[in-house]
Amino acid sequence: MFVITQSCCSDAGCVSVCPVNCIHPTPEERGFGSSDILHIDPEACIDCGACADACPVDAIFPADKLGPRDQVFIDINADYYKNNHDVRSGWSPIGTTDDADDRPSISYPEIPKLPAGLRIALVGTGPAGGYALRTLLDRTEAQVTVIDRLPTAGGLVRAGVAPDHPGTKGVLRGFDLLYRDLKVTMATNVEVGDPDTPRDDRVGVVSPAELADHFDAVFYAVGASQARRLGVPGEDLPGSTSATDLVAWYNAVPGADAAPPIRRNTADDPASGRAVVVGTGNVALDVARILVSPPELLATTDIADRALALLREQNVHEVVLLGRRDQANAAYTSAEYRALSTIPGVEVVVHDDPDPDTELPDFSAPASAQRRRIVFLFHSAPEEIIGDGRVEGVVVTSGTRRHTIAADLAVRSIGYRSVPIAGLPFDSGRGVFPNTDGRLLADDGTVIPGAYVLGWAKRGPSGGIGANKQCAQDTVEEFLADAAAGKLVRSTRGPEEFAALLRSRTRQVIGYRGMRAIDRMERRRGAEQGRPRVKFTRVADMVGAAGLRKR
Repeated sequence: MFVITQSCCSDAGCVSVCPVNCIHPTPEERGFGSSDILHIDPEACIDCGACADACPVDAIFPADKLGPRDQVFIDINADYYKNNHDVRSGWSPIGTTDDADDRPSISYPEIPKLPAGLRIALVGTGPAGGYALRTLLDRTEAQVTVIDRLPTAGGLVRAGVAPDHPGTKGVLRGFDLLYRDLKVTMATNVEVGDPDTPRDDRVGVVSPAELADHFDAVFYAVGASQARRLGVPGEDLPGSTSATDLVAWYNAVPGADAAPPIRRNTADDPASGRAVVVGTGNVALDVARILVSPPELLATTDIADRALALLREQNVHEVVLLGRRDQANAAYTSAEYRALSTIPGVEVVVHDDPDPDTELPDFSAPASAQRRRIVFLFHSAPEEIIGDGRVEGVVVTSGTRRHTIAADLAVRSIGYRSVPIAGLPFDSGRGVFPNTDGRLLADDGTVIPGAYVLGWAKRGPSGGIGANKQCAQDTVEEFLADAAAGKLVRSTRGPEEFAALLRSRTRQVIGYRGMRAIDRMERRRGAEQGRPRVKFTRVADMVGAAGLRKR
């Protein structure tokens, strides 16, 4: 019997190769995209191992090979079927007419006849972009140019997944194979926006109008990287930051050089040793875990050198996470919550009783330097961030009680918005690009022919890698229908003209060979320290590693 474990990305590649349909929920079933992990039916599994071979993040193992930490997933997989009696494994017999047999039958997609010579631009190399590329290559003969503003591919898998979750980043290996396809041209270190806007670190910039002119269709898979604000007094004090900025700092994203002002607790720099994180989603838990994890564990990951140097000092002894609702409605997945209990030397404390007579810890004094702990404070919300020139505390309402938590660092992790792109319509209220079924809409609500949006930029920041896969596939299917129906405005430009346009904007466009050179150099630097890789944190260094000279 095989078992799916914590690092499951819900890619559903395992579902498609399972010969007995024993992995659920499938993309067509209730709960896909919101379930923590997928689950293997222990009664139906035939131990073929096809799922383990197909898993891009190495999350599937034989039950008898699981370590002590992952033994719990045997019960988690089995309990899914005990608690969801409507889920059935296996396939309906071919030609069955029994309405009571609600198991899926084998079906095949329609293959529309597409116009020849299609040329497509795909902006973004995160999960949504990667799965869109896979579907385009599988379903069409189109030439695809993949664009990313950074020299490296990966989007939020590289820049957002916590460094101590290396398994989740394995999905990038599959995307890398796609970038080698002869129908694919990589163009990284290229930004989509207004070419006339001054930039300190000049990259190649092309406008949406220019992409529309040079390609038959353009897909925007640009994610949602802008943090939502709390809207409370003191939010802009030094020491108050967003999880987005903090994650970018410890994940070595270029431009995110500013370290969080973690104080040293010296005579010149007194500290409370405590951080307050507003939010209880997976990113909030990532931040809490990274801040209190033993530095010797972090030193085996690809965490940024700049972050590792500061976190080695271990000046944060306690992280308090604030959740507005109760624990049952917390935004984190149970797998991420369970992972907290495996951090050596870190205590996890939960306060989930709104009764005003229930005693709360005294957070008015500095955190004890003799212990490290993560405290969940549910039924709680921030009212104000206070301090004389910098963060010194957070005023919090817990139920009907109002109290102050002494803290040096306040981190908001309450959701994300897409960043507007000059030249594209944007729904500022929802923080997404307006669309219907992925077709981009103009300001007057009409469909913009050949323009598509997918992933978080399409539907908002909900769901993980698996949800983005389904979203990407659905959007590409809409494109295929449009192409077959003659609804695209075909470009009269040739591929050499777009290459010339890029050269006119910058000499530092990086192709696949340059990306591989950066990857090799980062891995070589990591091998010298016994780490997976040591990431570059400056675009100029990436460009140099790619073998390009500065202009």
